[in-house]
Amino acid sequence: MPIPSRPSDSDGRGFWPTVVAVASASVMLPFSVTGAAVALPSMTAHLGSSVGTGQWMLNAFNITFAALPLAAGSLADRVGRRRVLLTGIALVGAMSLLVALAPSMAVVDAARAVQGCGAAAVLASGAAVLAHSTSGRRRQLAFGILGTSFGSGLAIGPLVAGALVEVAGWRSVFVLVAAMSVPAWLCATRAPESLNPDQPALDLAGLVTFTAGLACLSFAFVRAATAGWAAPSTLLLLLAALVLVALFAVVEIRLADRAMFDVRLFRRPEFLAVVCQPFTVTLGFVVLLVYLPAYLQGVGARTTLASGLLLLPMTAPVLVLPLLAGRLAARTSVRTVLTCASALIVAGALLLATLHSNGSWLALALPLLPFGVGVGLAFGVMDNAAVSTVPVENAGVAAGIFNTMRITGESVAVAGAAAWLTTLTAAQLRRSGLGATPAARLAGQAVQGQAAGTHHAALAAGFSSAFHTLGFGLAALSTVGAVLTYLALAPQRVPSAR
Repeated sequence: MPIPSRPSDSDGRGFWPTVVAVASASVMLPFSVTGAAVALPSMTAHLGSSVGTGQWMLNAFNITFAALPLAAGSLADRVGRRRVLLTGIALVGAMSLLVALAPSMAVVDAARAVQGCGAAAVLASGAAVLAHSTSGRRRQLAFGILGTSFGSGLAIGPLVAGALVEVAGWRSVFVLVAAMSVPAWLCATRAPESLNPDQPALDLAGLVTFTAGLACLSFAFVRAATAGWAAPSTLLLLLAALVLVALFAVVEIRLADRAMFDVRLFRRPEFLAVVCQPFTVTLGFVVLLVYLPAYLQGVGARTTLASGLLLLPMTAPVLVLPLLAGRLAARTSVRTVLTCASALIVAGALLLATLHSNGSWLALALPLLPFGVGVGLAFGVMDNAAVSTVPVENAGVAAGIFNTMRITGESVAVAGAAAWLTTLTAAQLRRSGLGATPAARLAGQAVQGQAAGTHHAALAAGFSSAFHTLGFGLAALSTVGAVLTYLALAPQRVPSAR
């Protein structure tokens, strides 16, 4: 049986310290993604990094961040949710400080991989702590605040990172994350401890196959951007990823009760709909957060600070809307909120066809605002909906499954979008008469925010066209997500938002 909460955990005195602890820890995670993306152009130039090595600054973090929430959630249920939360915060802060002091991109990549492990621990254990210590309206409020904390990291990330890079250099972005971890850790020491010792042994086979499959997929995307999609090395990596993911599915089915990925939960249409939401709701949002600053800095010739300011139409709604979304879901339904969120993202994705590097702020705001509103609404209800479909003693596993789906989608999107944008931009350069190898190299540099002056016009045209094509793909994906959500979350199946 789980350890019971302290008496004060259920009253007003214990509620707010717990919520503040989890929220202050969680706000670091999106900033570690968005801030790093803004700092990437300056970092690669300063450290003399190649396109592939620079891309792994993002991929190394994303792979471990995506692969480990399930293991972290299971571990949190077994050894203590607060204990795992504290360990995760310490890892995020320490590795961020190591990145700030790193002499080479190789050290940066290694530190970012370990930092992703800590981020996964924070993500899974934080949601489990809230699920264990809250219920009813307090849970709705707590998860609304959790969504706001993620939204804060997303909203302030590009702007704050841009200002820091211009004033103090790229290393200051990572110093800030390290500094943020100190008060977050101190707050988390006041969160209630809880665990569920009746857990099976850790599913090492599932963890290894899933992580290896995700790594191979990311390697394939990076390789495709430089060698091409038809290159033997790219195809072999894609095949290895498919085999490993299939093997992971077989392992989880055979392990049944001992699996870290409880496939039985997917028999519930409402749970399936909620955990698949990240693929249709946040995928495009994360892609724009990571690569739009590079587009604005490179082919748009804007400063890092100006790029962050231009993203406000997309990031500001995510800061404000999660709390309102929780109340809206209580008055209507999770089905209504999530379906509308997907529909808004469809509108924003279609409007990406109007995006141009020299466009005005208003022209840029036109597609970005619907994206931000849609994601802000979804952030306020997705976490609560996911953990509300399972018994509270298994909240760590439920949070782990949900966040694995969310971060896996984001990880694949970051790696895949880089390869896709590079491929499309390189094709435009080849049409302008440039050879295949230099075209791929220049396109890769442009995607990381470095646009060569000689070929600036062709890079601007190619990169803009690539974003337009990406928008149509995201619109199609979000349309499918809106329809499936509406059908799966039928009134009699809607998870409680209270």
